[in-house]
Amino acid sequence: MYKLVSFLFISFLLITTQTAHSQTGNDTILLLSGTEIIAAVYDTTFGNITYKNPKSDQDPIVIETSDVFSIRNSKGESIKYVYDSAGENDLTVEEMRYYIKGEQDAKKGFKPRGAFWTNVGIGALSGATGSFLCPIPPFIFTALSGITKVKIKHSTVSNMDYLKHDTYIMGYEHIARGKRKTKSLLGGGFGLVGGIGVGILLRSTGNFPIK
Repeated sequence: MYKLVSFLFISFLLITTQTAHSQTGNDTILLLSGTEIIAAVYDTTFGNITYKNPKSDQDPIVIETSDVFSIRNSKGESIKYVYDSAGENDLTVEEMRYYIKGEQDAKKGFKPRGAFWTNVGIGALSGATGSFLCPIPPFIFTALSGITKVKIKHSTVSNMDYLKHDTYIMGYEHIARGKRKTKSLLGGGFGLVGGIGVGILLRSTGNFPIK
C-alpha cells in the first residue's frame, strides 16, 4: 500500500512538472513541418501537447507530440523529436533540425512564378481549342512540376552554411515542389477557364482561327 501511494505521489509530481512546463505564453512550438506556434503550453503528457493562444479566449488545442520537433522558451529548448533509424524518424535530431530550416526558408523565399505563368499559357491554349481533352495538358505540366529539379536561389537561404547539409536541401526541395505544384495547378485552372471563354467568344463571332 505504501509503495502504491508513493508511486502515485511521484507520478503526480512528474505530471504536474510537465504540465507546468510553461504557462507564460512565451512558448514556441516548432512543428516538423517548419511551422512555429507561439502559445502557452499547458501539458506535454500522454503523447500529446496541449497549448492555448494567450491572446485568445478559444479552448486549448491538442496536437500529437510526434508532429513536434521542440518547444522553446526562456528556460531553453525541449526536444520532442525522437530519432528512430528503423521507423519514419530516420533522420537524427541535428539532421531534422537542418531539414526544418530548409522547409522554413522555402516557405518564406521560394516563389514558383515560372510554373504559375507557364501553366496559365498552357491552360489558355488548351482551353481555347474547346476539346474535351483540354484539361490534360495543364494537369500533365502540374504533375511534372513536382518532379523536376528545384533551383535554390541564394537570396532565399537564411544561412549559406546550411547548403552544406543534404537534409537542408531535402527540406527546401520538399516545400518548394509542393508550392510549385499548387501554383502550377492554380495557373492551369485560370488559364483553362480563360481559354475556354475566349474560344467560345471567338467561335460565336466567327473569328476562331481553326475551323
